[in-house]
Amino acid sequence: MSIIDSDITKAQTIPSRYYTDESTYKEVLSSFGEYWHFAAHRSQLESVLPIDNPLREPMLLTFSDDVQCISNVCTHRGMLVCSEQSQVKQLQCPYHGRTFGLDGKFRNMPEFTGVEDFPSNRDNLPTFPLNEWKGLLFNSVSASNFDTFISAVNEKVGWLPIEAYSHDPTRHRDYTIQANWALYVDNYLEGFHIPFVHGDLHEVLDYDAYKTELFDGGVLQIGTANEGETCFDLPSNHPDFGQKIAAYYFWLYPGLMLNFYPWGLSVNQVIPTTVDSTRIVYHGFVGDESKLGQGAGGDLDKVEAEDQDVVESCQRGVSSLAYDRGRYSPTRETGVHHFHRILTEQ
Repeated sequence: MSIIDSDITKAQTIPSRYYTDESTYKEVLSSFGEYWHFAAHRSQLESVLPIDNPLREPMLLTFSDDVQCISNVCTHRGMLVCSEQSQVKQLQCPYHGRTFGLDGKFRNMPEFTGVEDFPSNRDNLPTFPLNEWKGLLFNSVSASNFDTFISAVNEKVGWLPIEAYSHDPTRHRDYTIQANWALYVDNYLEGFHIPFVHGDLHEVLDYDAYKTELFDGGVLQIGTANEGETCFDLPSNHPDFGQKIAAYYFWLYPGLMLNFYPWGLSVNQVIPTTVDSTRIVYHGFVGDESKLGQGAGGDLDKVEAEDQDVVESCQRGVSSLAYDRGRYSPTRETGVHHFHRILTEQ
C-alpha cells in the first residue's frame, strides 16, 4: 500500500528519507532493472556503442544486420569489453584478447588449448531486452510490456518523423548535480515554478494554459505557446489540433524525459550516482534546423542551470532536521503526486 494518499487534497509528499537515506536509496534503485530506459537513437549507431543509462549493468548496443543489446562484461575474467563507441567487425577484450562476434557469440581465446568443455554457451556474452520505437532504442534487464510503456508517447507524437531525426553532438550535455535523483524528477514534473525560476521560458509559454496529463508509468506536461511564439503544426486528426502547442514534456518512470519541440527532441536521462548526487545527461536529435533557438526549447542550457540551482538548494533543505514532508498543490502538482505514488509502491 502506498504511503501517499490517492486523494491529492489529503496527501503528504514523500518523507525526506527518500532523498537522504542510503538504505532507502538502494532499495528504490534495486527495481530500476524492471523498467525500460533510453539507450540510443539509430542516428547514433556505429557497430558498437556502450550504453549510458541508470541501469547499473554494463551493456553494449551492437549493430550489424540488426541491433542487439549484449553484456559488456568479458566471460573470462569480468573485464569490460568496450569503453567507447567504435566501428569494428568483432569485439575483443583488451585484457587477454578473447574475441566475440557482434552478436555476442564467443569466437576465439588464446592459450586455452586443452581446457575441457570449452567453449560452451557460458562463454557467449548474454543478451538483454531491447525494443525500438520510431528510431529510438530502449533497453532493460527484465522489463516487458513495451507497447504499454510507449503508448502515451505514441498517441501524442507518433505522427512526427522521429526516425528521420539526426543526432546533434553539439547538444550533448553531461552534468553532475549535488542532489538526489528524485528531487530532480520532482522539479521536472511541475510547471508551478516556471514564473518564479524561468523568466525567459515564462515569456514564451502560456502559464494559465499549462496542462498535466497522467498515465500508467508516466506524466505528460503540455506547454502552450504565447501569441506569436513557435508551435507545432499539428495534423487535423490530432487530439490537440487547433491548440498552439510549444512542447510535449514526457516523463517515463523512473528517470527518462522525452522533450519534443518543433525543432526536434531533447532526451534527458536522470542517472543516480549516490544518494545525494545525480548525473543529468542530455541528447539532442534535430528534425527541423530552421526552428532551433526558438520557443520553449530555445535555450535549454539556461533552463537547466536554473533548475539545478533550485534542486541543489532543495537537497540542502530536505536534509535538515526541520523538514520531513510537505503538501501538494491540487492544480499544479498532480505530476509530482503521481510520481510519488509510483515511487512508494515499488
